[in-house]
Amino acid sequence: MRRDLGKDAPDAFMPQGIELCTYSVELAADAHDLMQLGYREGGGRVPALDVWQRQFESDPEYDPSLCLIARDAEGVVGVAQCWTSAYIKNLVVHPRMQGRGLGRALLLNAFKVFQQRREGFVDLKVLEDNRRAQRLYESAGMYVVRRELVPD
Repeated sequence: MRRDLGKDAPDAFMPQGIELCTYSVELAADAHDLMQLGYREGGGRVPALDVWQRQFESDPEYDPSLCLIARDAEGVVGVAQCWTSAYIKNLVVHPRMQGRGLGRALLLNAFKVFQQRREGFVDLKVLEDNRRAQRLYESAGMYVVRRELVPD
């Protein structure tokens, strides 16, 4: 799916008691654990913690300022990991926070970050059968972009 960043995104309102920050080594294990929890049902995967952490230091797609982390008094409750290519790689919300607007707030904050970086669009992939996520993305102004394969 894609979002045209030339259009203003709605304001992002974090649920009460949620603090937004970016990736840090101190939060890495908790953020990684949440992403693994989010993908237990299938539909994605996250590299092992040591590999994932190392990528922030060595892979040009990884930028700590593009990994948005939401925390409450109990710990990490949301992660939006974005890549430098204006791509949202992972968006995960802890089950105890789902349905409270945190996913939307993380998504809209990611749009704002990419707008500040002067990107024209932001993309993400979503499984065709993940209607809940698709509704979230569509409500934030994203639309389906289908890849066209070039015949051999």
